[in-house]
Amino acid sequence: MHESTKRLSYPYIVWISIMIIIPMILIFLYSIIDPSDGNPMAFRFTLENYVKFFNPIYIATLWRSLWIAFVSTLLCFMFGYPLAWIIAQLSPKRQSSILLLFIMPMWINMLLRTYAWISILGKNGILNNILDFFGIAPVDIMYSDFSIMLGMVYNFLPFMVLPIHTAISKVDKNLIDAARDLGANSKQVFTRVVFPLTLPGIITGIIMVFLPAVSTFVIPQLLGGGQFMMIGNLIEKQFLLTGNWYFGSALSMILMLFILLSIWLMKKFDSDGQAGGALPW
Repeated sequence: MHESTKRLSYPYIVWISIMIIIPMILIFLYSIIDPSDGNPMAFRFTLENYVKFFNPIYIATLWRSLWIAFVSTLLCFMFGYPLAWIIAQLSPKRQSSILLLFIMPMWINMLLRTYAWISILGKNGILNNILDFFGIAPVDIMYSDFSIMLGMVYNFLPFMVLPIHTAISKVDKNLIDAARDLGANSKQVFTRVVFPLTLPGIITGIIMVFLPAVSTFVIPQLLGGGQFMMIGNLIEKQFLLTGNWYFGSALSMILMLFILLSIWLMKKFDSDGQAGGALPW
């Protein structure tokens, strides 16, 4: 690497150190400090904050967060792949227009996007007004797991569609034509040619959806009404409400461990390394 190139990387290294590495070190240190000391500089080693996590209430909160994130990611994939496929079949001009429609809502603050669903799903919201107009009994889906998952799918669907669309667009059409010339039907072309070649985009989309879904606290707070706590809400509560930074730091480290484990499992799933370039290492 040339000396000039190294110098260009210095600001990036400083930014990464200040915004990511140093905060993570501080969070880790807080997680192993005995809060009874009252002195953060004492650094008395303890695993009390991690042991506290094994309370059945906190374990249930973590598993619930993982389950909701998993279902939301699966729904994003089920809706996202067909959408990405349909978009990829259009002309380049139409593709750009439709992709812009997917990207534009992301320019709006996620808090505002999520809050808009309250006026849609609420007891006197748009959905129930439409049902009432057609003489159908109103539905009560606000402040439930369903409303939380709906909010996650709405907010994170573009993160699934965009990488899958990119992967589909890169598939060599000659390979598809060759498979058909050799007698493959549409199902075989998809399962043996298209799907394996788009696996990098799928892996990227899953990671980009699952990571924010498992750690978000805004969507459960607004659409769950605070009645359905997820791990992100629990961490927020420790830092902002109870002031227990020590336990909140331990929860953050545990959540990061599960996130890294999830990424590792996705890499193991991609055993032949097709999506290696799509993973963050």
